[in-house]
Amino acid sequence: MPARDPLNLITEAFTSLLFGRTETTRLPVRTSTGQAQAVYLPTAAPGLGDSGVIIGREVYSGKGYIYDPFQLYGQQLPAPHWLVLGESGNGKSALEKTYVLRQLRFRDRQVVVLDAQGEDGVGEWNLVAQQLGITPIRLDPMAALDGTVRLNPLDPAITTTGQLALLRTIIEVALGRGLDERSGFALKVAHAYVNQAAAQDPDGRQPILGDIVERLRHPLPESADAMNVALEDVRAWGLDVALVLDRLVDGDLRGMFDGPTTVGIDLDAPLIVFDLSHIDRNSIAMPILMAIVGVWLEHTWIRPDRKKRIFLVEEAWHIINSPSVAQLFQRLLKFGRRLGLSFVAVVHHLSDVVDGAAAKEAAAILKMASTRTIYAQKSDEARATGQVLGLPRWAVEIIPTLTPGMAVWDVNGNVQVVKHLVTESERPLVFTDRAMTESSAQRAANAATPDGPAALEAGTGDDDNPLGITDPFEAETEERVISFEKRQGVG
Repeated sequence: MPARDPLNLITEAFTSLLFGRTETTRLPVRTSTGQAQAVYLPTAAPGLGDSGVIIGREVYSGKGYIYDPFQLYGQQLPAPHWLVLGESGNGKSALEKTYVLRQLRFRDRQVVVLDAQGEDGVGEWNLVAQQLGITPIRLDPMAALDGTVRLNPLDPAITTTGQLALLRTIIEVALGRGLDERSGFALKVAHAYVNQAAAQDPDGRQPILGDIVERLRHPLPESADAMNVALEDVRAWGLDVALVLDRLVDGDLRGMFDGPTTVGIDLDAPLIVFDLSHIDRNSIAMPILMAIVGVWLEHTWIRPDRKKRIFLVEEAWHIINSPSVAQLFQRLLKFGRRLGLSFVAVVHHLSDVVDGAAAKEAAAILKMASTRTIYAQKSDEARATGQVLGLPRWAVEIIPTLTPGMAVWDVNGNVQVVKHLVTESERPLVFTDRAMTESSAQRAANAATPDGPAALEAGTGDDDNPLGITDPFEAETEERVISFEKRQGVG
């Protein structure tokens, strides 16, 4: 300790003698954490930014929750794909529909929906499609006999390699096993000869599945010579393959994929809905249909034109739980990501896919989904989900307590509890349990209204609030959507 200046010591002594000096000890201040919290500034977890689609509000901070995979991709999001989980009746369907409706406010967005849920004899997305002036593409083996929509697995728009991969997938799904080398060879040579004949056709006729079946039943001698085997051997190798494809040509699945692709499917429409609601969801027909539609879209709809595309699949466990179909979609997701595709998979239980035969393929697809939205689940299911997805413990514990409309959102590790908000103009279009909540008289009145659900929007509210929104946050949500559209030049 350095020596003090003698002059300062004399000055302090004189001052103390003249004026007096007393020393005091400050007593400690005792308080509680509830009182001490006022010392600290309020904090909240960081959001995802202010560009994109308004989903609702964060439960803990009250902030608006905005999400858009196209805005976040690259910096905050390694992949634009999205997994939606939860038991029925908790708001998954409402989220899907409002998300699509809000995305379609932007001119550079396109959406395809595989609608596997039925309601009132039509697909669940029928009202949304009608509101936008879109006619759903109905795939129904019974109605298809009347000359309705067909998709050709051998459409020339699909590459030769893509056609062969799709044919193998269809057959493997139907057989419940992979093709052996001999059956694979019979299919390959039949496909090659059919395409060769179509290329030489002066009328430009499309090859169809019936041509493949015919060539499998009656192989050409050249195919046997190539392997130095008897012609009867090649015919025997292709028998199981021919029987499977015959179901699509002349069996219970005929009429949907046994002819040229229907002319007039508008691939430039903002919304394309494939209505699969008349297909038995527990039959092998569903994964076959999804495989064919997925590959056809990959080669016809996804293009390098700077459009942002959303491919939403309900009952996606049909895709993820089948090894062959999962491999097709895994390739689609990798290919589409480079061209602005966001794949949205909607499933009820994660156990539907991770415990199945395609566990490896399912894990690969789940890994590509950087966004996960989890609605209420039972405790044991929530724990299993948390373990597979790597959710924090607090999120796993809260999942069983979530009320309808609330979900845990995990966006590349940014985990929030979000309350989904639906505006009054969206409400008639998105809720799918009308049969439980609406009287017979109301349903009859709605059916008799010429404009359908669009008429419900007209006449509600006033000049200052044309949508009839009563919740202040919902009103703010609508204002922010409109404001953002103006800044982006949308509308």
